[in-house]
Amino acid sequence: MSTVAADRTGITDHESEQIERANASGRTAVVFIHGLWLLPSSWDRWAELFEAAGYSAVKPSWPDDPETVAEAKAHPEVFAGKGVGQVADHVSAIVKRLSKKPAVIGHSFGGLLAQIVAGRGLSKATVAIDPAPFRGVLPLPISALKAASPVLSNPTNWNKAIPLTFEQFRFAFANAVSEDEARQLYDTFAVPAPGEPLFQAATANLNPWTQAKVDTINPERGPLLILDGEKDNTVPWAIANASYKKQKRNPGVTEIKKIAGRGHALTIDSGWKEVAEVALEFVRRFD
Repeated sequence: MSTVAADRTGITDHESEQIERANASGRTAVVFIHGLWLLPSSWDRWAELFEAAGYSAVKPSWPDDPETVAEAKAHPEVFAGKGVGQVADHVSAIVKRLSKKPAVIGHSFGGLLAQIVAGRGLSKATVAIDPAPFRGVLPLPISALKAASPVLSNPTNWNKAIPLTFEQFRFAFANAVSEDEARQLYDTFAVPAPGEPLFQAATANLNPWTQAKVDTINPERGPLLILDGEKDNTVPWAIANASYKKQKRNPGVTEIKKIAGRGHALTIDSGWKEVAEVALEFVRRFD
């Protein structure tokens, strides 16, 4: 197994290279944050699109992320024990090393992390795509519980890394694409994920000290766009809209948009570019 070198802050050599490149370019950076069951490479096409539009892409890892899907599948244990607070602090440390405030885009738990980073006043503009819920977001639709059940069904999964079977991935991510595309997405992108963040989100409204919380009223939060797939089983509209209602109390621009006909895989499936262009248009408005 290869190891990824990191400094004492946990920022890897690869992440440092991206930070230095962004700072040297003079361009605004766009920080892409992945969610559970994916790796930073899931953003590769988005990064190319935003780079072509004049931005510098930064794709943080979660601590100990392997470099490749093959390595991740071979060593699932490296994902275990990663919580929302640890990852939020890691991403925040990366953002603070950028010479100017970046835009931040996140998907699923990455969408929650993007909102945490924005709530810390670190983001120029934020796009949260199918964002995982935070404290104060109350709806728990049945489909969301089913999508999370591979983890939440067993309390001992808190400290474990859990892979999805193809059938579980099909329901949670790839329900709005063909069987063939779902299989291709599963083989190309799906990796194990830590159980802890799902338990943190599921119990956020019961735990006043939860790490799954967002400062929604910080006036330094900046503009925020929430995107949600119409057919998303994992983060149905009820969750995204409840997040929007909490966020719109902020003095900054707060918007929400439903992406028709799309599921949770909308950032990686064959229609990814449509979603990326919506995000790009929003970021450009505040550049």
